[in-house]
Amino acid sequence: MSLVFAINGQRFELDLSSVDPSTTLLDFLRYQTPFKSVKLSCGEGGCGACVVLLSKYDPVLQTVEDFTVSSCLTLLCSINHHSITTSEGLGNSRDGFHTIHDRFSGFHASQCGFCTPGMSVSLFSALLDSKSSSSSSEFTVLEAEKAVSGNLCRCTGYRPIVDACKSFAADVDIEDLGFNSFCKKTSLPRFDSSDQKRVCSFPEFLKDEINNSIDSGTHRWCSPGSVEELRRLLGACNSNGLSVKLVAGNTSTGYYKDERERSYGKYVDLTRIAELREIRESRNGVEIGAAVTISKVIAALKDIRVENMFGKLAAHMEKIAARFIRNFGSIGGNLVMAQRKQFPSDMATILLAAGASVNIMNLLSRGLEKVTLEDFLQGPPLGDYDLLFTIEIPFWHNQSSELLFETYRAAPRPNGSALAYLNAAFLAQVKEDRTVVNCRLAFGAYGTKHAVRCKEVEEFLSGKVITDNVLFEAITLLGKFVVPQEGTSNLAYRSSLAPGFLYKFFHSLTAKPSSNGYHHLDQPKPLPMLSSSQHVPINDEYFPVGEPVAKSGASLQASGEAVYVDDIPAPANCLYGAFIYSTKPYAKVKCIRFKENSAPDGVVAVISCKDVPKGGQNIGLKFSFGTEPLFAEDFTHHVGQCIALVVADTQRHADTAANLAVVEYETEDLEPPILSVEDAVNKSSLFEIYPFLYPQQVGDTKKGMSEADHRILSSEIRLGSQYFFYMETQTALAVPDEDNSIVVYSSCQTPQYVHSSVAACLGIPENKVRIITRRVGGGFGGKAVKAMPVATACAVAANKLQRPVRTYVNRKTDMIMTGGRHPMKITYSVGFKSTGKITALELEILIDAGVTLGLSMLMPSNIVGALKKYDWGALSFDFKLCKTNLLSKAIMRAPGDVQGTYIAEAVIENVASSLSLEADDIRKINLHTYESLALFYKAGAGEPHEYTLSSMWDKLGVSSGFKERVSNVREFNESNIWRKRGISRVPIIYPVSMFSTPGRVSVLSDGTIVVEVGGIELGQGLWTKVKQMAGYALGLLGCDGTEELVEKIRVVQSDTLSMVQGNFTGGSTTSEGSCAAVRLCCETLVKRLKPLMEKSGGGPISWNKLISQAYAQSVNLSASDLYTPEETPTQYLNYGVAVSEVEVDLVTGQTTVLQTDILYDSGKSLNPAVDLGQIEGAFVQGLGFFMLEEYITDSEGLVLTDSTWTYKIPTVDTIPRQFNVEILNSGRHEKRVLSSKASGEPPLLLAASVHCATREAVKEARKQLRMWKGVNDDSGLMFQLPVPATMPVVKELCGLDIVESYLEWKSRVNSRL
Repeated sequence: MSLVFAINGQRFELDLSSVDPSTTLLDFLRYQTPFKSVKLSCGEGGCGACVVLLSKYDPVLQTVEDFTVSSCLTLLCSINHHSITTSEGLGNSRDGFHTIHDRFSGFHASQCGFCTPGMSVSLFSALLDSKSSSSSSEFTVLEAEKAVSGNLCRCTGYRPIVDACKSFAADVDIEDLGFNSFCKKTSLPRFDSSDQKRVCSFPEFLKDEINNSIDSGTHRWCSPGSVEELRRLLGACNSNGLSVKLVAGNTSTGYYKDERERSYGKYVDLTRIAELREIRESRNGVEIGAAVTISKVIAALKDIRVENMFGKLAAHMEKIAARFIRNFGSIGGNLVMAQRKQFPSDMATILLAAGASVNIMNLLSRGLEKVTLEDFLQGPPLGDYDLLFTIEIPFWHNQSSELLFETYRAAPRPNGSALAYLNAAFLAQVKEDRTVVNCRLAFGAYGTKHAVRCKEVEEFLSGKVITDNVLFEAITLLGKFVVPQEGTSNLAYRSSLAPGFLYKFFHSLTAKPSSNGYHHLDQPKPLPMLSSSQHVPINDEYFPVGEPVAKSGASLQASGEAVYVDDIPAPANCLYGAFIYSTKPYAKVKCIRFKENSAPDGVVAVISCKDVPKGGQNIGLKFSFGTEPLFAEDFTHHVGQCIALVVADTQRHADTAANLAVVEYETEDLEPPILSVEDAVNKSSLFEIYPFLYPQQVGDTKKGMSEADHRILSSEIRLGSQYFFYMETQTALAVPDEDNSIVVYSSCQTPQYVHSSVAACLGIPENKVRIITRRVGGGFGGKAVKAMPVATACAVAANKLQRPVRTYVNRKTDMIMTGGRHPMKITYSVGFKSTGKITALELEILIDAGVTLGLSMLMPSNIVGALKKYDWGALSFDFKLCKTNLLSKAIMRAPGDVQGTYIAEAVIENVASSLSLEADDIRKINLHTYESLALFYKAGAGEPHEYTLSSMWDKLGVSSGFKERVSNVREFNESNIWRKRGISRVPIIYPVSMFSTPGRVSVLSDGTIVVEVGGIELGQGLWTKVKQMAGYALGLLGCDGTEELVEKIRVVQSDTLSMVQGNFTGGSTTSEGSCAAVRLCCETLVKRLKPLMEKSGGGPISWNKLISQAYAQSVNLSASDLYTPEETPTQYLNYGVAVSEVEVDLVTGQTTVLQTDILYDSGKSLNPAVDLGQIEGAFVQGLGFFMLEEYITDSEGLVLTDSTWTYKIPTVDTIPRQFNVEILNSGRHEKRVLSSKASGEPPLLLAASVHCATREAVKEARKQLRMWKGVNDDSGLMFQLPVPATMPVVKELCGLDIVESYLEWKSRVNSRL
């Protein structure tokens, strides 16, 4: 029997007996087809990078159904007679890009580009859905916002992506769309339906083969067409002792990853059995086949008008996972996970409240048993031969009472793609006199085995008229019932949600009913539609520099044709590696073995420190501040340390083998590991900070303290880590070459240092090592240092085995081995006047550097650089770089700077609270004058006219309507009990330094131009700016047609044997340095070409003709140069101001960013479109640090938040609903590159404004709570809001018992009346 399907219109046929049934569609696409647009990022259905369009044909109805699926979870065998369309299939560089690709490019919605193909397919599917929808054939703005709601992006901040999607909406106003390449036109080019028709989602040849499909049942993958076939098949499996896996969508393997490593005798596809994929509506309710996808269940429930309960069930289901998971995941599979494996299911909770029941079929005895969903969940795990057959949801017809039904969930993301802290659903039948006839109260996901009904509270409420006192008693009773199991995270927070949800449901019944019945007040409001504005100056002085041209290669990225390291076709005999890492912080390594003491399938070798070549060194990282070992030797020194690289014939086999590896440790007679900064200080385990890197103190803090009217002494702050979450994980490919040399393709920010590390480890001269990096799928500092050992390990394995070796590190391993930001403990004392003017600040900062130094040496100066944004009067500090037995930390975007700016704001807010003054007033009074700026920053302060922060502060205050909005926020808080708002204005100063950067420009015989630079394209638009600079510098020749030179320029990959002294890409100034280097090269070429221009008689000459003459006369048309910033100040300051307004839901702790206004000084921008993208993207990444991203480890340092299930970066639904950015053109800065300034990292610090605004909202909530509790003093207003300010953190500060306190207060008030 054959497996037949189509990919992008091409027919594929595989012998079913030759296919491993556990092979995913992603594996097949990436390793056995030329289509590389489908990316592996998380491997668990949580990011959308691997999304494809799946199309199936119904021969009876003769219709094609199109929907997205996550190819990393979809089994290859399940797509028999289906068609797959990837982003290349929508359009490409050969056949023409699709309109979607052009829109992503034109709206500047692709930066690193790794996520863009998945985004493109998701949008295409949403457009198809709108065309096939029965309700409307027009694509709307609301649908546009939801189109990519499950797709993750770490670069852009989402705003331009959403605008690209909205540009297809029929109801969009072009004035509401963000900055784009079409903005000079009166209207957007209409979406051409021929684009849609050009994409053949289901080719004709497949239609003819569907009816000929017969499953003999003899292969490991079987697709029975009836229940009877299924019974016969499973009976045979039972007789033969074969293990069986029943498959519907296979989406469960995204959560239960160990399932992928299990091997089954039979894989049985249930989706062809008619009874399992039908939805039937009867007089008594709805019966749903267990294999029906969640998306189809949602569509069916929306069409049921008998009771509004079904619409609310559907609305809640839309928050389960992402659309591309719901499209393939089944309702039955979700419930079986909840029953068998205690999955924290939303589906189980809401159906439990709705009174659902299930039908279970025993496939051996042929019996069919109907049980309530409650009994099903409480029963023993479903047996291997028991099948959840159908689910029944009843109608609740009752003329004498009104049916009330609501569902609730509190989760890190409002619109889904996140497990709930607690979910709930309530059903009540209520008489006109507000008497509860009966009710069903279901809770789940809070740390219980499965969703449960709170029957004691149900019985208590039944027959009662709902009053505040009754509700208080019910909530008190509920608190004894909803108790999470020990070990559950955020235990108290989860428990506190249940009373809040119960109150929300019943509180409307405590008021007088309206003529229309009972209405639920204060229901969760839908998020406001996203909107934005951008004010971007266009500077033509150095044309084409300054033009907002689209990012170079953006359409190529959108189509998926842009090549990343793992997209490079595997060389012949290529092997694949996976890391075995330590799970102990400090231990002796006794041995490495595999479970069951046999090598797993495909394993070729296990590479360790013993395989480092003779003459080489066990070095994985060689940098200016020292080295790090590649492999652990006798001892491991931290959790996550590389012990070995297991090498196998496929990446999947390598990953499986690494998971099956067992490392035996011995810890006897060893000193206990150092696992905290306090322990490091006590044991004097510290790294020396080189004096030239230690920042200088300012003024005399003793004098400043003595002059102060008030002092705050020894206040503590703790800051945790943040993971990079680049979409492309660490990856490398090493290929042995002749004469004992090696070529390594590395996804890195530091090819020069990777080069040195590989050479040192292999013990070969550097001229025998070649590192090639074309582009990187996101870096953020994580691919500066941490990419080096990945490339080096592949090189060692390739050298040892004399075969190519590559690795693509899986997301969990990447998160555990790579680390993130530096955690730190800050203790400060501050002195200040009664006016709020600060006179002195003293700090002690303990930085957790981890077990090796890395680049931690840079942290103190970076922290102080951002901290000095205020005039502290005098400033002193004591830094300690702590050496611990924890993973070495990396420099992540704005390393130290983001912590420094937060420390400054924490001090300001503490001073404001102690004086009972507004924090905004304290900020303003402590802003620098130019004189104080020069005192704090010395030469870095620049000229007086360059200091723009003070005027920017005032300018943004006016443009954002700050004063008026402060008043509006105050009014809102006075009139709202359960929601509080806060608003904050925050400034930043961000020092950056220029460093040497090489470049080369070569002109080919046809007039086209090739540019090489040391900087790496990470998504920051470096190539784009370089092309513009080359166009400008060569255009100074004045040839005819030089305005079109940019189209002739191509920037090529970094090659360390071609471009030496490449330095590193980071610090926000690599684009500027690369442009400066290219300008020097072009100036050399212009000097060489000018004599030819003069010989031409002075008349106009075309560029191509000039180049032809130059070739004929053997003029050297290749120039290289090294830009060095010796002639100019190596440091300058960047300025920005942000105003953010938030709204906090006091019941859940959820914070919604209502509006952010940013004013950022970018000098004379080299490309304002690129800089705008950097500003927005950096801000949203900072938003993740301050509000969302919990980096949690166990007591020994093992990262626990190691997946998309547990680590939550910002999504479309968590960014500011109104996002306004203005780029300030601050005029000439003669000593910088064409007067430009950096934009990559500084704007990240502006996200502190969201955290500060949240603190303001929390402060209002605490005032209210203290009033309810009868507390009159202000002591509760002195508090610290931790980072990140997640929902549990915010709710705890607002009051875990806030509902109970309100009801008690209300009862006291009423008793006085």
